[in-house]
Amino acid sequence: MKRRGGKQYSGKAVAGGMIFAVIVILLIIVIIKAERAVRPVAAIQAEHLARSSANELIGCAVADYLSSERFTYSDFAAVLYDENGKAVSVEAVPCNINRVQSELTVRVNRALSDVNTRTERIPIGSLTGSAMLVGKGPSLKVRICPSGSAQVSLRSDFSSAGVNQTRHRISAVVEAELISSVPLYSFSTKVSFEFLLAESIIVGDVPALSRYAWSSL
Repeated sequence: MKRRGGKQYSGKAVAGGMIFAVIVILLIIVIIKAERAVRPVAAIQAEHLARSSANELIGCAVADYLSSERFTYSDFAAVLYDENGKAVSVEAVPCNINRVQSELTVRVNRALSDVNTRTERIPIGSLTGSAMLVGKGPSLKVRICPSGSAQVSLRSDFSSAGVNQTRHRISAVVEAELISSVPLYSFSTKVSFEFLLAESIIVGDVPALSRYAWSSL
């Protein structure tokens, strides 16, 4: 009798172990599928918040700098004409270009470093991808912080402004990298913003050589 009881107990243990193993496997499968479904949505949400934060921080820093400096087109470029009044070249003012790039880089990096880490919240329902659950459920914290340093470069663009007229725009391009993270996930987002510094309408054709020289800024 004891041996039979032992066999019955052993059989129940094996059966219980198999059921437990099946449950664990099913749970793992559910977690993997949920992770695959949630991760892309979490990445989109985190990237959106990172871009929004960067737009606010970098935009304020650039706006404050431009309002204090009040640049004009002549600060960056000079149009040279021949004896007939025809535009023959556009020459850059390198000292001002270098100064703006340097000062604006310092301003933007200072704005990013002063903030350190920002925290936003995303409802769990918004991570499911279901329109019915958007904005519902408890919230997850999303931490956003700058990574590395921002880079500033000046860009020059020529475009047609009408018959025999060319628009010359000079812009500052700011590029930065931000790290956003939610529980179990971390995402890197590179952002780029362009801000107009000055522009002018040039009557006549601008020589191709000048356009090439300016495009290398």
